[in-house]
Amino acid sequence: MRLTAFFLLLVLIGCDRSAQSQQPQSVDAPLGEVADALERTNVEIDSGRRTAITRAVEAASPAVVSVNVIEVRQVRVRDPFAGFFGRVPDQVYQQQVQGLGSGFVISPDGYIVTNDHVAGNATKITVAFPDGKTMDAQLIGSDPETDIALIKVTPEEDLPFLDFENREDAIVGEWAIALGNPFGLFEAAEPSVTVGVVSAVGRDFPMQEGRTFRDMIQTDAAINSGNSGGPLVDATGRVLGMNTFIFSRTGGSVGIGFAVPAWRIERVVEELRTSGVVNRSFYSGLNVQPINARIVQALGLNDARGLIVASVDPDSPADRAGLRPYDIIVRIAGETIGEVRNPRGYIQDRLIDNRAGDTVTLGIVRDGREQNVNLTLGASG
Repeated sequence: MRLTAFFLLLVLIGCDRSAQSQQPQSVDAPLGEVADALERTNVEIDSGRRTAITRAVEAASPAVVSVNVIEVRQVRVRDPFAGFFGRVPDQVYQQQVQGLGSGFVISPDGYIVTNDHVAGNATKITVAFPDGKTMDAQLIGSDPETDIALIKVTPEEDLPFLDFENREDAIVGEWAIALGNPFGLFEAAEPSVTVGVVSAVGRDFPMQEGRTFRDMIQTDAAINSGNSGGPLVDATGRVLGMNTFIFSRTGGSVGIGFAVPAWRIERVVEELRTSGVVNRSFYSGLNVQPINARIVQALGLNDARGLIVASVDPDSPADRAGLRPYDIIVRIAGETIGEVRNPRGYIQDRLIDNRAGDTVTLGIVRDGREQNVNLTLGASG
């Protein structure tokens, strides 16, 4: 490469010379000038290799860690001869299970964010840093519903950390860089890096095993087992979200991964840091039920969408908001209500980011006319 560049440089230097005899000629430029020009060319080439992506990776990598955990699980084993000897109780014993994931430092004093499914049930947590150091960590708090956990190490000196992107939403089409430790292959080493774009924002999923995945960021950056809890950063090195799960029919990455958005992580982490838990209990005084065919017929409705108010507790937040029995709720916080089987779970799912004291706008139908009602949630007794 350098010989080629040297030859090219000699050709360029001679380009403005007039035609000469084919007899051997000496190079007019001193060798020192040639070497300097060659060095400048190499610097330009090296500079061209550095992009916004490489700069973001360089900035973010020191704050990305591997999270190794030990948790105790109960294992239930059925006696294979139970059918021959009548009812024999299952054998239950405890088993230590090792797990791994990724995480990222969010403060110089050692607070680290990861997934609840990585560290939420851990009895022992060890964090490995890119420089080869390892530290024991303690679980500060965990929120299974949003799959967010906060752990902490006690460093002897300030740690490099990541900032959250302060925009409400990621930009569809912008660079998305996933960092972490896939399959636990590179513990206590620089994180693996995969690059893609933000494929979509605001992706919602039905509640699964008590977890509510709403407003998720979709990316085609490759995410695999072990990447869970690692950051998804933008081209400035700021955190867009936390890599959490993938959609795959094979178990491997097919370019459809999902991350918890940064704005949700920030709010949950602040509550975990303050109290160790997220308190979503609130009181509305509103008792609802799904609309069925009988209700549609009795009230002469056009369709069966929404929730009907069965009753309103006296002097409750719903009462003070002016809600009445037989009101039909068709929107919650601007989102149209679809099919509902479990009204309580449905409302909790839609209000996952709301707390007591927050005001929620409900779209209702009363006497055939639509209107909005502002409901301020009360504290549960």
